[in-house]
Amino acid sequence: MVRIETSRLILRPPERGDYEAWAIMEADESVKANTGGVQDLRESWNQLLSIAGHWKIMGWGSLCAIEKATGRFVGRFGPSKPFGWPCVEVGWMLLPEYQGKGLALEGAVAAMDFAFHQLGEPRVIHTIRPANTASQKLAARLGSKNLGPIVLPPPFDSLPNDEWSQTHAEWDVSRKRFKSAA
Repeated sequence: MVRIETSRLILRPPERGDYEAWAIMEADESVKANTGGVQDLRESWNQLLSIAGHWKIMGWGSLCAIEKATGRFVGRFGPSKPFGWPCVEVGWMLLPEYQGKGLALEGAVAAMDFAFHQLGEPRVIHTIRPANTASQKLAARLGSKNLGPIVLPPPFDSLPNDEWSQTHAEWDVSRKRFKSAA
């Protein structure tokens, strides 16, 4: 069982008990404004099961973020590799009440470390909507560069996204800027 601890978070595979908070996050318009739209309860359930299946079949996948101090679900972080993606994506999503507190950076650093150092990925991407300035700032802070528009496979092919990316070697340099070992 993968369990990654940062100073304030525990990152681990999804569990049945994550569903209620997961569904709230996926139904929040402010959270989902730049990720393809809100999901209803059925879609949220199916997505959670899909990620759990990714773990079962691939041995890795997106991680649920749990706040150490409270034990509450706060969001999720990559890595993932949806069908047709060019390579592994490290993404992030937080419930609104946990945004703006540095948790996105903390979790994203841990997810990047996991993708590069545990999974051995040579490169990761972040697919970010042009209007999503918060995620663009986080990607840049992580050291990723905007490579411009990316066309994703259906049903995402009509959504505008930019590909942000960095290699394992670039991450090793970028990672030195962050004091805590995620």
